[in-house]
Amino acid sequence: MRIGDLATRTGLTGRTIRFYEDSGLLPAPPRTAGGYRDYPESTVTRLGFVRDAQRAGLTLAEIRSVLVLRDDGHAPCGHVTGLIHEHLADIERRMADLATTREALRGLADRAASTDPAACTADDICTIVNRARP
Repeated sequence: MRIGDLATRTGLTGRTIRFYEDSGLLPAPPRTAGGYRDYPESTVTRLGFVRDAQRAGLTLAEIRSVLVLRDDGHAPCGHVTGLIHEHLADIERRMADLATTREALRGLADRAASTDPAACTADDICTIVNRARP
């Protein structure tokens, strides 16, 4: 199938499909006598996998590593499971960091609500963020 048909069936643009091809996510398709790309039907499934993997948070490099395993005839389930656990751990770390930041900002918001700007001296930059030193 030509790239326009593939784009229609997958909801991607031709430019994105060519990018995926250049990035090693799609094998180079055979060409027609006229030089047009002639993608096999299996490309629809492969692009669906790429889309779903991206939605799950996998990077293009990680997706490529899964596809390489599959293309080599190996089930990538163990590899994918490892990637999922890595991403979950990363999200947990980031959520903990965000919770810490939220608490710090809540404290600053409380301080801001009770700060009198007239009490700031020329030596202060901002007593909301940086408490005045005794």
